[in-house]
Amino acid sequence: MSIGTSIAILGAVIAAALAGSGSAIGVGIAGKAAAGVTSEDPDKFSKCLVLQLLPGTQGIYGLLVAFLVFVKINLFGGVEALSLSGGLSLFAACMPMAVVGFLSALYQSKVACSGIALIAKRPEETGKAILFTVMVETYAVLALLVSLLAVMMPATQSLLA
Repeated sequence: MSIGTSIAILGAVIAAALAGSGSAIGVGIAGKAAAGVTSEDPDKFSKCLVLQLLPGTQGIYGLLVAFLVFVKINLFGGVEALSLSGGLSLFAACMPMAVVGFLSALYQSKVACSGIALIAKRPEETGKAILFTVMVETYAVLALLVSLLAVMMPATQSLLA
């Protein structure tokens, strides 16, 4: 396996690990708030659950980026030997999802907690609470798009060793 290929795999692993870690932390934070509200009023469980789950999407996005890098380098077949510049290109392509995925999951959990507090007092405002939380998701989706476009660039096809 070439150094370039190893660097590309490292980028994919970092994208999945950071985005997944942010999601795990975020879902945990929001889950604690949701459990508190649900303990007081079990009928609010489903409304709180939606808000708790939203920070988890970044982990899915990170995994998607990692999987696409693995497909790009043919990890599941005969691994392509990438040049150093090819590996660095794929590593860099993974970084938007890694960094933004991690941070947006953390911030999204904070907004979700506020939304859960809103639901505790005014359950009829669930739609607003979800909308506030989804606004943070926008930046995770933008990072996903940047990473996907960068991974799928034809230029990385010509970077074989």
